[in-house]
Amino acid sequence: MKQFSQLTEQEMLALAVALEEEDSRTYSDLAEALRETYPGTARMFGAMAEEEDGHRHRLLDLYRQKFGEHIPLIRRQDVNGFLERKSIWLLRPLGLEKVRAQAELMEAESKRFYLTAARRSTDVAIRQLLGDLAAEERRHEARAEELEAKYVPADVEQEEGASERRLFVLRIVQPGLAGLMDGSVSTLAPLFAAAFATQNSWQTLLIGLAAALGAGISMGFAEALSDNGSLTGRGSPLLRGVVCGLMTALGGLGHALPFIIPDFRTAVAIAVAVVVLELAAIAWVRNRYMDTPFLSAVSQVMAGGLLVFGTGILIGNS
Repeated sequence: MKQFSQLTEQEMLALAVALEEEDSRTYSDLAEALRETYPGTARMFGAMAEEEDGHRHRLLDLYRQKFGEHIPLIRRQDVNGFLERKSIWLLRPLGLEKVRAQAELMEAESKRFYLTAARRSTDVAIRQLLGDLAAEERRHEARAEELEAKYVPADVEQEEGASERRLFVLRIVQPGLAGLMDGSVSTLAPLFAAAFATQNSWQTLLIGLAAALGAGISMGFAEALSDNGSLTGRGSPLLRGVVCGLMTALGGLGHALPFIIPDFRTAVAIAVAVVVLELAAIAWVRNRYMDTPFLSAVSQVMAGGLLVFGTGILIGNS
């Protein structure tokens, strides 16, 4: 992936054309998917699709004037800093809460892109057009908020929370949950394999500490380097890396520390109880912040945990 700061003005315009085309098609897909059940919302998205297509034509006209007829293929996945976006057909069935969240993230990301690109541009015409499009995307963002106020029921509004809560989920909950899941689940196999292979609390503790801290460092760096947050609104990569790393280490330490107890059987019993609590906590967070049904979250997390746990015991006893 290429850093956004490394793009030339030609590449920025080419990327802007691709983004507008993708946004226009996404809004058209949303309008078509909601046409029968939410015709008012569908008409709004249809109008937004037409506006995005108008943006694309203005960008194409300026690109042709500045750089000619050939437009290099530059996509969002080629440039560091964009959120991964699922296609609409992968999000079905669509509810208004999903649609609202998708629209708000799209407009916020587009606005940040144009503001950042306009600041970097030295060509007056390009800078002016990008600034104008940023202002129009800001108005789109306001329309997405109107969609939330007008079409989202009060109970869904309370559950989903306001924009600040969504930013909190992006910047804190998601990296923290990824770390907790990795630390709680992936370290089960080496810890319990060591436990049943050695039958020794102290050696198991050392292996558990090494696995938890090593995983925390690895996940922290992976999260911090995955996205610089400049265009996605996910905030400081350092903060996300610290949150992810700490939660990974915490998840691994939770079932490693019981092996401080010299009595091996007692330590194993307490460690197993801690694992159950960790998995329950993960299921609760997924239900609370990721809209995963509680029973589904519990069954998925428990199934994964049991598979890894069983793998550790099988290897430890071999």
